Amino acid sequence: MQAWNKIHFVLLLSRQGKVRLTKWYSPYAQKERSKVIRELSGVILARGPKLCNFVEWRGFKVVYRRYASLYFCMCIDAEDNELEVLEIIHHFVEILDRYFGSVCELDLIFNFHKAYYILDEILIAGELQESSKKAVARIIAAQDSLVDTAKEQASSLSNMIAQATK
Repeated sequence: MQAWNKIHFVLLLSRQGKVRLTKWYSPYAQKERSKVIRELSGVILARGPKLCNFVEWRGFKVVYRRYASLYFCMCIDAEDNELEVLEIIHHFVEILDRYFGSVCELDLIFNFHKAYYILDEILIAGELQESSKKAVARIIAAQDSLVDTAKEQASSLSNMIAQATK
């Protein structure tokens, strides 16, 4: 018996079926990825709100949860624990909420790189890496600080070059 769930992929879909984030932990060709997204968006978006958040699909289980206008979906093996995956989804959403201050679809559209970075801090190779929200928040704050420092250095460097070429 395996100790932990292996997540095969993560999809974030809007209510209109637009893909807002994808992360693949198992190998899928690009054509197959498009087919998977089409199939699952059709299945998940058509389900009623009172139905359970688990769908059997191609011998796997897809666990999803809707938050506002976004569906957070994760694909796992059929024998894996879907409740653990619901908790991972909720954990990811809580960290996004904490970072963006009530995350919305536009946050993910305009700051997709941050959403990917946060997801990469939580999951590595399809397995939960960090369960502490505080630890993830600290890491993200440190990364933001590095980015700000690099921007400041690039700005001052370009100012020095501009001064030297006058």
